[in-house]
Amino acid sequence: MRPRIGPWLVAAAVWLTGCAGSAAPGSAPSPAANQRAGAPDAAPLAVMTFNIRYGTANDGENAWPLRRDVLLGVLRDAAPDVVGLQEALRGQLDEIRAALPAYGEAGVGRDDGRTAGEYAAILFRTDRFVLAESGDFWFSDTPEVPGSRSWGNNVTRLCTYVRLADRATGRRFYLFNVHLDHESQPSRERSVALLLQRIRRRVHPDPVLVTGDFNAGEDNPAVQAMTRDAFADTFHALHAGDADVNTYHAFQGTTAGAKIDFVFASPGWVVLESAIVRTARDGRYPSDHFPVSARLAWPGGGGSPRR
Repeated sequence: MRPRIGPWLVAAAVWLTGCAGSAAPGSAPSPAANQRAGAPDAAPLAVMTFNIRYGTANDGENAWPLRRDVLLGVLRDAAPDVVGLQEALRGQLDEIRAALPAYGEAGVGRDDGRTAGEYAAILFRTDRFVLAESGDFWFSDTPEVPGSRSWGNNVTRLCTYVRLADRATGRRFYLFNVHLDHESQPSRERSVALLLQRIRRRVHPDPVLVTGDFNAGEDNPAVQAMTRDAFADTFHALHAGDADVNTYHAFQGTTAGAKIDFVFASPGWVVLESAIVRTARDGRYPSDHFPVSARLAWPGGGGSPRR
């Protein structure tokens, strides 16, 4: 992984115990300090994954300028604490952040590791979280090389990750956001293998969430590798019997089909709510994918699922 490191971490080492990363201004109290003070557990976490469809696509009546306000409305209404975006171009991210200034951002363009090409960007509420660490790696034999690709995928694929600290309690978690290949099954499987390897090798044993467009349904080996590694599909956790779970609808709003967009949670998270968000306005959808949302209680923080 290519972590980005900020100088504030030297001063914050007492509570971050040597974490490497870059940070937004501000600091969070240590978990130990909160325990001594009898502080409550962190509030539940609202998470979303959203493939927003790249803005330069020749989509006619569904072109980005015509659906942008619908998409912004979905984000405002859902008000996620953290959201993993896929297919986001730099210009789209600039417009989203200008309209929703409460969010900070992590991520790079997949083509050059800077601003070129699509992002697997992560947005997070800066009033709630301190960015303790962030980085990117490419799904290839040379994961630290920007723009690299292997394994039969003709399109460059990457993962962006963050480690966030709750300002109120100091509790921390990792979020990994991915967009797997749409053509190559070997690439999807090897990408998930690399993702899980990087998760296992993370510096801190904090709980983990994974958001992403897997370009594969729940019965695909790439998705099954996540559940075999004890990650829970948060939507499936509360809606195991649902049949209409399609998330890629090509601007048609169809619900029959496979769910290829996921919010995965490591053991310990409690799924309070989960949904496929099918919002449209005047027949216009915000993207060719439905976003998927989840509301989670922190590991050890209690809470009961809403069924």
